[in-house]
Amino acid sequence: MQAINFRDCNEINRRSPLINRTVKAVSASMEPASLENLCVLYHSADFIVVNKHWDIRIDSKMWYEKQTVQSQLRHRFPELADPGTYYGFRFCHQLDFSTSGALCVALNKAAAGRAYRCFKERLVTKAYLALVRGLVDCGKMTLDFSIGKNTSEGKTHMMCIGGAEGCENPKPCQTELQVLEYGSYSGDPVTKVLLQPLTGRTHQLRVHCSAIGHPIVGDFTYSLRADSAPYRMMLHAYLLRIPLEPEPVDVTAPDPFLPSLDPHWAPQRQLCTVEAALKGLLQPPAGEGQSPQHSGTEKKKSPPVETEEQIAQCQQWLCEWGMD
Repeated sequence: MQAINFRDCNEINRRSPLINRTVKAVSASMEPASLENLCVLYHSADFIVVNKHWDIRIDSKMWYEKQTVQSQLRHRFPELADPGTYYGFRFCHQLDFSTSGALCVALNKAAAGRAYRCFKERLVTKAYLALVRGLVDCGKMTLDFSIGKNTSEGKTHMMCIGGAEGCENPKPCQTELQVLEYGSYSGDPVTKVLLQPLTGRTHQLRVHCSAIGHPIVGDFTYSLRADSAPYRMMLHAYLLRIPLEPEPVDVTAPDPFLPSLDPHWAPQRQLCTVEAALKGLLQPPAGEGQSPQHSGTEKKKSPPVETEEQIAQCQQWLCEWGMD
């Protein structure tokens, strides 16, 4: 698809209704978050799953942080806010400020407790879409780098892989990566990938992709402030599956990395569709053997010990949402 010059949009709109609709779709996909543009993917009596916008915090205690998912929810569903909680809504998990996609919110204490148990017992399946810099050679791989907090001067808000200078208390973590498409972004070679985190460390996907020499497009932090041209970081929580009873939460957030939505992204060669990659992820062939470096299924059955960060978060959840 030819890139659209937004300065010429008025002239284009007069000429073609079809292009007019395309321009509106592109503009909508790139517009910043507001109180009004919350996208709800799933809504039941117990849970809401929203398609979190890029570059918005889930919640904040800072008075100047006006745009948060919490404030969007209060604006859209004021009757569902729980005055017994600090933020009004119980977020079942976290997404980075720069990451978009499926985010689950519990609407009562009992529902939060059920979701907490699924996360604690590693029963939740998550998959992310990303555009990464360069052409990833291997079609499928397991990234197995321990991650710890970076204590180097000027990088204390970052994480790093074990063995790096200033890396404090690294913990084991694994990510499955599958190549979907090769192409370019603003003329530079990139690869579209599906990422499945098998563990849950802070910034895990961003650090793992950077560790193999393929940082996520638009990751301002882990490019050391160099990758600033893209309008957003290209990481999106595509699939969220929580096996709750009696009704599981099984949601996909629409793929934002399409040339019809972002004309800077130009796919050139497809290796695997998202649907096929998810089918393999969710329904691995019975009895199929796996090599040690691709033992994602085994790792999910026998997950590593909880990280200190996860234990602290779980304790916080239990304190606030203790089961009656």
